[in-house]
Amino acid sequence: MMSDAAAPARAGTPDEEWGRLNPRLLLVNLSVVGTPLATFAAALLLNDGRVDLQVLITLGTLLITALVIAGISLMRLATTRYRVTADRVEVHKGRFFRSERSVPADRIRSVDLTANPLHRIFGLTSLKVATGDQGSADGGLSLDGLSLADATELRRRLTELRRAAQDAHHPEAGADPTIAALDWAWLRYAPLTLWGVGGVFIAVGSVYRTLHEMKIDPLELGIVKDLEERFGSVPLWYGLLVTALVIVAVGVAGSTATFIEGWGGYRLDREEPGLLRVRRGLLITRSVSVEEQRLRGTEVAEPMLLRWAGGARVKAVASGLGDEDENSSRSRLTPPVPLALARRVAADVLGETVAPTTAAQLVPHPRAALRRRINRALLWSALAAALLAGPGLWLTPVLVHTGWITGLVLLAAGTALAFDAYRSLGHAVHGRYLVTRSGTFTRRTAAVRRDGIIGWSITRSPFQRRAGLLTLGAATAAGTGVYKVRDVAVSDGLALAEEAVPDLLAPFLEHRPRGTAGTR
Repeated sequence: MMSDAAAPARAGTPDEEWGRLNPRLLLVNLSVVGTPLATFAAALLLNDGRVDLQVLITLGTLLITALVIAGISLMRLATTRYRVTADRVEVHKGRFFRSERSVPADRIRSVDLTANPLHRIFGLTSLKVATGDQGSADGGLSLDGLSLADATELRRRLTELRRAAQDAHHPEAGADPTIAALDWAWLRYAPLTLWGVGGVFIAVGSVYRTLHEMKIDPLELGIVKDLEERFGSVPLWYGLLVTALVIVAVGVAGSTATFIEGWGGYRLDREEPGLLRVRRGLLITRSVSVEEQRLRGTEVAEPMLLRWAGGARVKAVASGLGDEDENSSRSRLTPPVPLALARRVAADVLGETVAPTTAAQLVPHPRAALRRRINRALLWSALAAALLAGPGLWLTPVLVHTGWITGLVLLAAGTALAFDAYRSLGHAVHGRYLVTRSGTFTRRTAAVRRDGIIGWSITRSPFQRRAGLLTLGAATAAGTGVYKVRDVAVSDGLALAEEAVPDLLAPFLEHRPRGTAGTR
């Protein structure tokens, strides 16, 4: 039995009735059995109606697994109950292995609603109460299977409890709560990501693995044989070109569909005092709350293709958003949007006129940082050339020529990327914030509040020591946990740490003669 150790549950008054999950959750739970049945139908279709023992064994395993999952879900439906008292929310689950959670109102950090397509079909949603205990499995509670009306009412009651317990600061009356809302013109940014193309390979790999488990050879399927007969006689370069174009087209379509599904109905507002709320999702609806009191900064990310198109994304640097995976999803404040809007949102959520990620005058890094990146490009180019040219010395001169050409192309591209990565480097102390920027494939500019920095990490590889550089990491209990200033000069890095948070690093420095600096 689990309970909140810091706040034991109290007996409620008679009018505090226990609520239960909606009975329509039964239909959602039983629907998981449809997955193995659909897989069986697809196997019959792809295998011309033939079914062998291996297919039956695989599908039987899937069916048993689905039934076990459905049984566990049904047990949760039968045993879960919840109530809201004057100062806390309580959830009891389980029959044989009981779980009792009690969260005091002053520990409620956010109340989020999520509904997948099945939930939406049956008018249900999931509610999650976050307490800000990052990395803890017990940091909050959740209710999966409330009706939308019950979940909305429960969120309202919990929000009122939180507001009363924390006495949140109220914004000026009449202020527009909307910070940003969906503009379908942003759809032009959707294809500017590699995730769409990567998703094609992931999907193909997943299908291939599933068919392989059923002892079905994908290369022997009728549709594959038909494609082989139609295009088997075309030149290799033409086939590769068409394949690449098809992959890119499918990837672009996938990225666009993912944007529409993930960000349909998007809205970022400050409709409640001290609380940012992000609503988004077309099929799977999400409502995520970020408490401004726990906001420690913002990060503006510019993936390469998106940066060339003048776009960016904004993430919150905040504590209480869960573990690494949850933080990555729940910290997103915007989809890919125009850079000017991203900067305005970053300023608005921090309560600044101009975002520190924009206003800060970043200090460039020493040329030794550029040399490191050029040397890295040189190394990878030489390795690629050697892997091709080496076997060519024994096999065929064609590989030797291919290796040198590949090496030269990679060297030119790598050198261009090295200069771009160097231009991205920068850092500054700007008012209340430490600002750091780095990255080329994704340029990230993060502004972290200095009073939220709880420690420093200093790393120096052998190559960095030889070049007189170090990487300074600002540790914080928010966001990704550490925000790094990469490849800065030793003296500049130590001076930056002292300026950002005075006396935090000083006890760990060695005292050396003037003109030198070091660390223990």
